[in-house]
Amino acid sequence: MNSMIDGRKADSARRRERVLKALDTALKTGGDITVSGLARAARVDRTFLYRHRDLLERVHAAASTPVEDGRVAAVSRVSLQTDLANALDRNKRLTTRVRQLEKRLSSQLGESVWSESGLGAPVDIDQLQRRITLLEQDLVDKRGELDERTEELDAARAANRELTRALNHSPQEAR
Repeated sequence: MNSMIDGRKADSARRRERVLKALDTALKTGGDITVSGLARAARVDRTFLYRHRDLLERVHAAASTPVEDGRVAAVSRVSLQTDLANALDRNKRLTTRVRQLEKRLSSQLGESVWSESGLGAPVDIDQLQRRITLLEQDLVDKRGELDERTEELDAARAANRELTRALNHSPQEAR
């Protein structure tokens, strides 16, 4: 595990060196001193520069230094607008993430305070209450079915009494 961490640190150090060399070369030759240009020259991703604030500050400081004799200004309006757009997008993503985390934290703290205050029913009691409600509804349905069947049975009994009475009061031919 330590060898992985050491390897990662060594890789980061090599990339830092490449960025610093690319910055020195750009300053000497009048090359492109932008985040994109330096990242391209150092063969690193732009996010590497944004994750390492000290490197990013050096890039911005070098870009804002006055143009010396023999050095051509390499910062263009388009590159500055691109850097600004990237920073704004990153800011928007971070703001969204912060809101998500705040909402999640608020929900968890609310549940914790609710359960610790004793105002809310414990989870198992709440589940039992839901189960009771379901069983009560089932009982109401079964009572409805029972009443319906009782009515059918009463109707069948009444029909049987009528038939029995009709048979008993009919003229007796066979006696």
